[in-house]
Amino acid sequence: MEIDLGDLAFDVDFHPSEQLVASGLISGDLLLYRYGDGSSAERLLKVQAHSESCRAVRFINDGKAILTGSPDCSILATDVETGSVVARVENAHEAAVNRLVNLTESTIATGDDNGCIKVWDTRQRSCCNTFSAHEDFISDMTFASDSMKLVATSGDGTLSVCNLRSNKVQTRSEFSEDELLSVVIMKNGRKVVCGTQSGTLLLYSWGFFKDCSDRFVDLSPSSVDALLKLDEDSIIAGSENGLISLIGILPNRIIQPIAEHSDHPIERLAFSYDRKFLGSISHDQTLKLWDLNDILLASGDAPSNQAAIDDSDSDEMDVDANSPASNKESKKKHSGKGNDVGNPNDFFADL
Repeated sequence: MEIDLGDLAFDVDFHPSEQLVASGLISGDLLLYRYGDGSSAERLLKVQAHSESCRAVRFINDGKAILTGSPDCSILATDVETGSVVARVENAHEAAVNRLVNLTESTIATGDDNGCIKVWDTRQRSCCNTFSAHEDFISDMTFASDSMKLVATSGDGTLSVCNLRSNKVQTRSEFSEDELLSVVIMKNGRKVVCGTQSGTLLLYSWGFFKDCSDRFVDLSPSSVDALLKLDEDSIIAGSENGLISLIGILPNRIIQPIAEHSDHPIERLAFSYDRKFLGSISHDQTLKLWDLNDILLASGDAPSNQAAIDDSDSDEMDVDANSPASNKESKKKHSGKGNDVGNPNDFFADL
């Protein structure tokens, strides 16, 4: 199934329990579609969410609202049923909001172009913590729920682990020669895999983040912009050349290219709530929904439910909260502008 979005898309997310999918566009628009097993999708909403591009999109509150982030430094919550504004904060970050991830039922995290990560508590209706984790844009984040640790990658070439229990940047990797663009946790919490600008996958062992423990160099000559965990042993990777590939981790192997979105970079990948569809967006201004059973069976593999992450607080963690600043200029960093209107602590007052 192919959906013409009419403009360049930056992010995509599926509703947690219904056949709905949302996408944010370079125009600042938020689009919401209902999809099914047929050949077409129905557009339900088109909302001018931001004055600049809509870079980050996530369903929150059991799918009742959609949260979006933008280079205009604002975060907006939009009602799924009506498209009306639930709440907005204009100065959520001092720089462009680049990434957004759900943590628990009542917390989310946002990352900006200056390397700042903020955690928002919906129960307390406030920004509950700020981590100065990086010197360049936050490219991706993932959450280890058992240990309450947020793993982030950045254009400065480092990976960080923020401990939500101690409210500290617990560790940070040495600088890589590459920008780190995507991240997933694998092997029941024992491995962290990062996609890079050169196409190499960097593998880190949990608790030993100073330097990678392995490199997978045969995946792609192009950057790996999107990673999506299929199960504990395999991931789906989206590359700058438009290919979507199934990758085995330890042993590291390309199982098979499973789809080709276009000749343009894959911006984001996401699973539908029932894992029937794989969603991909690219610079061709389309959202494509791939039948996951079909593309995996064609590769001789089969989908499996994502296992729970099982990492332990007993792991000895490197602590590197004072790493030196990177001198490397980011090739993908976007500029954002600050705004002094509103109070971030009031953002969730109406949610």
